[in-house]
Amino acid sequence: MKAIQILALTASTIVSANSVGFELTSTDIQEGQKMAKTFEFSGFGCDGENVSPQLTWSNIPAGTKSFAITAYDPDAPTGSGWWHWVSFNIPANIASFERGADLQSMGATELASDYGSIGFGGACPPVGHGMHRYQFTVWALPVEKLDLNDKVSAAIAGYTLNSMAIDTAKLTATYNR
Repeated sequence: MKAIQILALTASTIVSANSVGFELTSTDIQEGQKMAKTFEFSGFGCDGENVSPQLTWSNIPAGTKSFAITAYDPDAPTGSGWWHWVSFNIPANIASFERGADLQSMGATELASDYGSIGFGGACPPVGHGMHRYQFTVWALPVEKLDLNDKVSAAIAGYTLNSMAIDTAKLTATYNR
C-alpha cells in the first residue's frame, strides 16, 4: 500500500512540475527586477513617462469570460498600500497588450488610481524610502462584465475580484528613487 501511495505522489509531482499554470509575462518588466523610468509616474514629484508596461498572459483557465488587471504597491507608506491601476471587463479574447495601451478602447472599465487619475499611474515611491514592489496581477473572471461602475473604489474592486476570480497570475517588479 505504501509503495502505491509513494508512486502516486511521485507521479503527481512530475505532472505538477511539467505543467505551467496561468502565467503573466512582459517584455518591459521582469519578476523581481527594477522597472525603467519609463514606468515612473509624471507628477507627485516624479518625472517619468507614466506609461503602462506591455503584458501578456497565457494558459488561460477554462471558464474565463473576461479579465481584470491591477497594479498595487504594498510598500507605500499609507497603511493601505497604493493602487496604481485597476481595470476590469477586459474581453476574454484579449490576452496581451502593448506598452501604453488604451484599455478603454478595448472595452475595459478603468478606475482612478490612488493618484486620482483614470488608468495607469506609474511608480513614484518617496525618495529614500527604499525599494518598493509593484504587483501586476491579471485576474481570470467567470463573467463577461462585473457589476461595478467606474466610480467604485479600488478596495471594492479588489474585494470583488478576490471573491470571484477563477485564477490569478502575478508579476512583481520593483522601483526606488
